[in-house]
Amino acid sequence: MDISVLIPTYNRAALLKKSLEALFEQSIKNFEIIIIDDGSTDTTKEIVKKMASEQKKLIEKAIILRYFKQKNTGQGNARNFGIKHAQGDICLLIGDDIIGTQKFLEEHVKLHKKHHKENVAVLGRIEWHPDIKITPFMKWITNGSCILGKYGGHQFAFEKLEGKKEADYRFFYTSNISLKTSLLKKNPFDSDFQKYGWEDIELGYRLTKKMKLKIYYNPEALAFHYHPMNEKSLKPRMRQIAQSGFIIQKKYPELHAIPSRKKKFIFWLISNPLALSIFSIARKLLPLKKMSAYYYYALSKKYYLEGLKSHKEPLKNVTS
Repeated sequence: MDISVLIPTYNRAALLKKSLEALFEQSIKNFEIIIIDDGSTDTTKEIVKKMASEQKKLIEKAIILRYFKQKNTGQGNARNFGIKHAQGDICLLIGDDIIGTQKFLEEHVKLHKKHHKENVAVLGRIEWHPDIKITPFMKWITNGSCILGKYGGHQFAFEKLEGKKEADYRFFYTSNISLKTSLLKKNPFDSDFQKYGWEDIELGYRLTKKMKLKIYYNPEALAFHYHPMNEKSLKPRMRQIAQSGFIIQKKYPELHAIPSRKKKFIFWLISNPLALSIFSIARKLLPLKKMSAYYYYALSKKYYLEGLKSHKEPLKNVTS
């Protein structure tokens, strides 16, 4: 078996169904899909069972659909559970809101066969699903270069990879990345990260340091992100990123995950109430499309600083 597709999920049964339907239409045969239900309370289990019993293509294409349920302990731990049970030579890590194109898996497998060494990862491309309306906020959050060509949103930054064949650990996006299963079994996700943020980057950095990981970028391994997002989602995300940053700062101080006093002051300058008001007014009055990006960037730093301040308890039992 070439590939195992690992999908952690939590209370998103409808989205998971769309993701599975796309996987059933893949151009290759003989692969497995592992669903790790991270403590869902919705109809996730029932939908997976129904799809497993009704889909003739599971038999026609020799697709094995496996379902596991565990207590809610976060995506990293859910993926580790799936990795333990994976039988394919390659593990593809995606989210429950990722809709693969028809040659999605084929493109991952193709590049792994070309680069057969164990320390190889293949990063696919992610775009917003064509069925959803893309807002200025969604454009910002998936563009890491929209401000001064260097700064921007924190979700993805695929624009930085245009024309490139390789990426570094900062692009270790677990929404669409595949690695040799043997490598992941020996180097699982760090269980210290139980909140959103940094668990993927930590693994990418650790594998780079320890195994000299090479990440090959294949934009043809395309998948769509079916997850409309709005400004309300920014506050909890940025706060959790800040809080998880203390863990990676303890493990890898050279990454400077927690900003210096000077950088914190700069973040405050652009995100204090007066500055935010100016950005908010400017994006409504000025014709420049980038003004919305400046506003969202400043707002993200406001919530990020709040997350840093909310971290009062010292870290305990954090291991490298």
